[in-house]
Amino acid sequence: MAAVARLSLNQATIKRATVAEAVEGCARHGIESIGLWREPVADHGLDRTAKLVADAGLRVSSLCRGGFLTAVDNRAALDDNRRAIDEAAALRTDVLVMVVGGVQPDKDLVGARQRVADAIAELSVHAGGAGVTLALEPMHPVFCADRGVLSTLSQALDLAEQNSSVGVVVDALHVWWDPDLDAQIVRAGPHIASYQVCDWLTPVPADVLLGRGYPGDGDIDLDRLTRHVAATGYAGDVEVEIFNAGIWAADFDEVIERVKRGYHDVVEPAL
Repeated sequence: MAAVARLSLNQATIKRATVAEAVEGCARHGIESIGLWREPVADHGLDRTAKLVADAGLRVSSLCRGGFLTAVDNRAALDDNRRAIDEAAALRTDVLVMVVGGVQPDKDLVGARQRVADAIAELSVHAGGAGVTLALEPMHPVFCADRGVLSTLSQALDLAEQNSSVGVVVDALHVWWDPDLDAQIVRAGPHIASYQVCDWLTPVPADVLLGRGYPGDGDIDLDRLTRHVAATGYAGDVEVEIFNAGIWAADFDEVIERVKRGYHDVVEPAL
């Protein structure tokens, strides 16, 4: 089967799949890259996963996730992130996606963001030694409380510009709403470490986390967004990452085929 240029299947899109099933599915459908998650990799074994991916002729577009750095005492989180950096290097990917964490019980949003900045500065040294980029993922403001106190691409870029071995993730779901997005994508330029796509579905489900759809099925102008990202010179993989209970329950092959169709129709022409 012909390869699908630059498309990466993020493992979360077929959440029920084991690492082996996800890798085999990509290879079977001509997808040359996969975005992996730490928990299933740990279940399969880090070294076994690296060998499995290599033997299948795939590359790892990113490892998800590091982060959760907003606790007042985040020494344990820093240690875990150093392990995540080493795991990314072992998987031969230079992108560790960072979901930085939400507001803590003290409700000190300013303090939480400062703790993230301090932690990223510290971790960037280890990342640089491992050849890994800490890819900060700004998240839609609806997730500020529990997942990501970096809500805009501008906030993520402020940290990327201050530290070596730090970049940003442009995730369509999280940034499409931003009125300053065009200017911030231009600013992002070489700092873009990963481009992730899906679509924003309405009505929004009770669990907003699961409100993602296939590219082209929702409200995001992915053609325009992709053209802006491509204009920066970004030439890396494009991950399709979908959190959706209905999609998770579907047959893996059907999901992968539908991912490919959405990518071909909506994303690929704009690259």
